[in-house]
Amino acid sequence: MMIQTNYNPDVLSCLANLSNDEVFTPPNLVNDILDLLPAELWKNPNAKFLDPVSKSGVFLREMAKRLMKGLESQIPDKQERINHIFSQQLYGIAITELTALLSRRSVYCSKTANGKYSICETFTTEQGNIHYERMQHTWQNGKCTYCGASQEVYDREDTLETYAYNFIHTDKPKKIFNMKFDVIVGNPPYQLSDGGNSRSAKPIYHKFIEQAKKLNPRYLTMITPARWYAGGKGLDDFRAEMLADKRIRKLVDFENSNDVFPGVDVAGGICYFLWDRDNKGQCEVINLIDGKQVKSERALDEFPILIRHSQAIPIIRKVLAKKENGGKRLSEVVSSRKPFGLPTNYKPKNSGVPCWFIQKIGLKYASKSDISDDNKLLDKWKLLVPPAPIAGQTDFSKPVGFYYDGNTRIAKPGECCTESFIVAGAFSTEKEVLSFKTYLFTKIVRFLLLQTVVSQHVTKDKFHFIPDLGEYQGEYTDEMLCKRWGITDDEWNFIDSKIKNIGANETVVIDE
Repeated sequence: MMIQTNYNPDVLSCLANLSNDEVFTPPNLVNDILDLLPAELWKNPNAKFLDPVSKSGVFLREMAKRLMKGLESQIPDKQERINHIFSQQLYGIAITELTALLSRRSVYCSKTANGKYSICETFTTEQGNIHYERMQHTWQNGKCTYCGASQEVYDREDTLETYAYNFIHTDKPKKIFNMKFDVIVGNPPYQLSDGGNSRSAKPIYHKFIEQAKKLNPRYLTMITPARWYAGGKGLDDFRAEMLADKRIRKLVDFENSNDVFPGVDVAGGICYFLWDRDNKGQCEVINLIDGKQVKSERALDEFPILIRHSQAIPIIRKVLAKKENGGKRLSEVVSSRKPFGLPTNYKPKNSGVPCWFIQKIGLKYASKSDISDDNKLLDKWKLLVPPAPIAGQTDFSKPVGFYYDGNTRIAKPGECCTESFIVAGAFSTEKEVLSFKTYLFTKIVRFLLLQTVVSQHVTKDKFHFIPDLGEYQGEYTDEMLCKRWGITDDEWNFIDSKIKNIGANETVVIDE
C-alpha cells in the first residue's frame, strides 16, 4: 500500500529518469523539498495542499505519507484517516490526461478515484481531487495569450495533447478548486517550443510560480531550472520580482542537474525555493556541489542578477569598490551581436573588405555595401570573441574556460567579422589590443564573467562585473590583479577551482 515507508523499488523513481521538458521528480528529491516546510503542517487536519503540476503524483503521495503519520493520534482509525487526508487535504492538477491517470494510480491506487480498488472510500467522481480538463490555447497573432506557445507547433487535432496546462490557462485559478491552500508545491514544465529557429524554446516555469502566488498560500515551493538567476527568454521581470521578494526564505541550488535528475541535462543547473508568505527576511542560500553544502544568508537583490555562489560575493564587492575608470564596465564596451550587420550564414565574397567567418572558413571577404559600422570599429584593432564560447558545456560545477587563443581572433584595422564573433574591445594600436587580450584571459576576469553566465551564450550584458580599465598597457596576470583588487589566498583558490587553465591544448569551439 502507498502509505508504507519502504517503497523501493519504486516505479516513480524509474519515471524520474525520463528526459523531456516535463521532468518527473524522484521521490527522494520530493522529500528534500517537503523538508523545507514546517513539521507542524503534517499534524494539522485542516491544512490543504496543492500540486498544480502533477505528473506522477509523487508530491501528493509523499505528503500523504507524512499526514498519515502526523494525524495518527487525532484520527486513530486508519481508513477514516485515509478518507480524510485524500478527500479534505490533498489536491492536484494534472498536466496531461496521461499524467492524471498516472497520478491517481500512484495516489489512490486506482486510475479512477471512485474505483473498486481506490484506497479512499468517499470519492463519488472518477477524478477525485486530482483535476484534469483538456484545454485549448487562446491564439492571438500566432501565440497563446496565456503561455506564449507557438500556434504553428501546438495547434493540434483533438487526438493529440495540446500542452495547454490547466493551471496557467485561466485568469481565475482560485475557481479550479474554489478554496484557499496552505501549501502549493510542485515541479512545473520547464519550456515550450516558441516556433523559432531549430529547437528554439522559451521558459514557461515562471508562469506557474506567478499563478501560484495569485492564490496567496502560506507556503510555496517549486523546483525549476536555475537559468532565471541571470538569463532566460522573457525572464527579466520575473527575475527582478523574485530577487526583490523578501518572502523567499530558502534557495537550494545545484550547478549540475544530474545531481537532482539523474540522466537529465538542464543547462545552468537546478534550484528549488521556499516562499513563506508571513515571514519576510533574508534568504538562506544553500549551494550543493559534489554532495557538499555551502550556506549563507543574504539579500538576493544586492545585484541585478542572482550571484550563485556566496563565496563570489565578497570578490565582486572588492572589485567593484575600486571603481576602475570611474566605475565603467566591459558591458559598456563589448559589442552587440552582428557587430558589422553580417549574419552567421553570410556568404563569402571573392573580394572586398577582409572578414572573419566561422572557423572552417576563416578570413575571407565581405562586400563593403553589406557592412554597417555604426560604432566605428572597422578602422581599429579588435579582439574578436565567440558569442558561444562554452558550447556544449551545461554543467557549471566543472571549470569553465570561455576564451583562449584557439577561439579568439585579433582583427586588424580594415577587417570585420560576421555574427560568429562579437567585438570584445577595439583600440588604436596593436599593443593595446594585445594587452587587453591578456586582461580578458586572466582567471579573475573570466571568473567575474562566469558569475553572470547560465548558458552557452555570452552576450555583452554578461560582462557586467568586469571593470573596463580604460587604458591597457603591458601584460596582465592574475597575480597582478589579486594585488590590485585585494583578492585573498582563499578567494584565489575558489577562483582557480572554477576556471579552466588555457593553453595550446584547448579544444577549439567557435563554429555555430
